[in-house]
Amino acid sequence: MQPQSVETITSLIQEGEFFKLKQLLRTFPPADLVELIEGEDEREQLIIFRLLPLQLATEVFEYLDLDVQRHFLDNLAQDKIVDILNEMSPDDRTALLEFLPANFVAELVQSLSEEERKVTLQLLGYPEYSVGRLMTPDYIAIREHWTVQQVLDYIRQHGGQSETLSVLYVTDAQGVLIDDIRIREFLLSAPTARVRDLMDRRYVQLNAMQDQEEAIDIFRRNDRVALPVVSDQGILLGIVTLDDILTIREEEDTEDIQKLGGSEALDEPYLDTPLLRMVQKRAGWLVVLFLGELLTASAMQFFEEELQKAIILVQFVPLIISSGGNSGSQATSLIIRAMALGEFQLSDWWQVMRREIISGLALGLILGIVGFARIAIWQQFSHVYGEHWLLVGLTVGITLVGIVLWGSLAGSMLPLLLKRVGLDPATSSAPFVATLVDVTGLIIYFSVALGLLKGSLL
Repeated sequence: MQPQSVETITSLIQEGEFFKLKQLLRTFPPADLVELIEGEDEREQLIIFRLLPLQLATEVFEYLDLDVQRHFLDNLAQDKIVDILNEMSPDDRTALLEFLPANFVAELVQSLSEEERKVTLQLLGYPEYSVGRLMTPDYIAIREHWTVQQVLDYIRQHGGQSETLSVLYVTDAQGVLIDDIRIREFLLSAPTARVRDLMDRRYVQLNAMQDQEEAIDIFRRNDRVALPVVSDQGILLGIVTLDDILTIREEEDTEDIQKLGGSEALDEPYLDTPLLRMVQKRAGWLVVLFLGELLTASAMQFFEEELQKAIILVQFVPLIISSGGNSGSQATSLIIRAMALGEFQLSDWWQVMRREIISGLALGLILGIVGFARIAIWQQFSHVYGEHWLLVGLTVGITLVGIVLWGSLAGSMLPLLLKRVGLDPATSSAPFVATLVDVTGLIIYFSVALGLLKGSLL
């Protein structure tokens, strides 16, 4: 900027000719105005900046030194700050907010429009599935030295924009959360009582960097409609409400159910998902499962000679493999749901295995007895199984015990194994477990048949 221009602007400020100054400033490009403002004293900086139109002020503000920006934020009217922050580009706004103290950031984020707030929270570094992405800064914060009457008056003035009024949050002068109090406590207390008299300093909080699934579990265990979100330093940044948690819970459950069905999770509602994308989501797992089932054919081919000698065994192949697949699907569905509800930890794997061994044996015995009874009854009327029907019945019965036990163990342990290595347990979908048990079930079946029928049918 030319020296004579600077002198003219300085002269207009001294003479109080702000209308002329305002018109003159509009003729300068943003880069010159940045140079002008940073070269002036703090008082003159504020005068010049206040006279700039919003669009020009925003462009200038983005290029100012961070210290000057902070000075403006401390001294400009709240409405002016809000307008500028909403107009700033997201990356420049984030650079500014990262430079400021956390409690000051919380106040500024609260002033942003909802759309800009979401973008800002994302750029502030909160991971995609963190609590920080869910929180809203629309809450009521109070001080411990206030009276109940002061709190109620404050709510009347500022409660209209709050996400919820069921719980109020007590913070200190630095914005650190020190307690939360239900609104009913204020409604039932004397107007002269102090907030500190109602405090018990027992509260539940979330960290902004926490995983959303952890937040779901905390909400469930504490039966809350809203929980405060704090930084690593304990500063109150916002709150997460139950409706947000229910939305995330619904999304998580939908994703798990779709994976359990042997498909990738859909990113959109069923009818909104393009057909091509739907095919892509489903084709991958179908190909994997198809290739897995090819192993079933390979297993039958391996025992082809035995099948030719005792063709009667082929009749029971669908019965055998479906029983194992069904028991595995049951187990994996129960285990995945129990894990989602936090009913046990990975360290409880032996307890889970022990229960599945017992239940698998019991279920296998039930199916084995039913299978044997079916063969025995049919034999009495048709003699379809020949003179060695008893051995055939025992082969089917014993195989059912073994395969149901194996299906229960595979279906229960696979989700735990995937969780242990950091993968999503839902990917051990019921169709995947069923395919695994189908292949191994045939091996169990023909191994038992070789042991019992060798020298008779084989």
